[in-house]
Amino acid sequence: MSHRRRQPDNRCRLDGCRIANRVTVRGKAYVYPRYMLVNESADIMGLCQWALDLLGIAWRMNRRNSLFVARREAVAALDRHVGPKS
Repeated sequence: MSHRRRQPDNRCRLDGCRIANRVTVRGKAYVYPRYMLVNESADIMGLCQWALDLLGIAWRMNRRNSLFVARREAVAALDRHVGPKS
C-alpha cells in the first residue's frame, strides 16, 4: 500500500468579508466599508499582516485572531488587489 502525502494548498484560507460598518457619533449615522479577516492561526495572521504591509495597506488587530482594514484609502487599495466578489 502506498502512502502519498497531500500536497499543501498554495492559497491562504482566511474567513473574511467586506462589510458596511455602521456607527453613530453624536447622533449622526455613518456607514463606511471595511474588511474583516479572522483566523485562529497566529502564523496565518502573521502572513496576512506581512502581505498587507508589503502592499502598504493599513490594518489593525482588534483581537488576537481578528484583523480589520478600515481606513478609506486602505479599503480602496485592498479593493484594487482583491477585486469584486464573484
